[in-house]
Amino acid sequence: MGRPLRRSHGSGDEEDQVTGGRGRTRLEGSVCRGCATVAFPPAQTCRRCGGRETTVTELGTQGTLWAHTVQRFPPKSPPYVPPADGFRPFAVGYVELPEGIKIEAILDCDDVDELVAGAPMSLVATEPVPRFAPVRTEEER
Repeated sequence: MGRPLRRSHGSGDEEDQVTGGRGRTRLEGSVCRGCATVAFPPAQTCRRCGGRETTVTELGTQGTLWAHTVQRFPPKSPPYVPPADGFRPFAVGYVELPEGIKIEAILDCDDVDELVAGAPMSLVATEPVPRFAPVRTEEER
């Protein structure tokens, strides 16, 4: 169900938890071989059973908005680097993936009022953190 999780010691060559290969955006997590618990970001030890046999697995890129809020103050810097034109509030939330886990992400939207719990979301970017946007119907495009 994936490749073994690489053990990293901060050497800088560790694989990204969020990658875009071959022109597509994808998200990587891990799955425990002992109890099948899925984690994001990839974990070397299972948070549920403590097992150490985990493999990297590709996670779904579609999900459901579980909850959201608006970040109205700049995050701590570093690691946050404010844009040249200054900080602007942005939406953050939890998106539940088909694998049953909820991941925190930045939510790309034109108006925060369009964000509704239960709305379908799609992964749109991965750098430096996951970003999801509401799925738009043909009429909304």
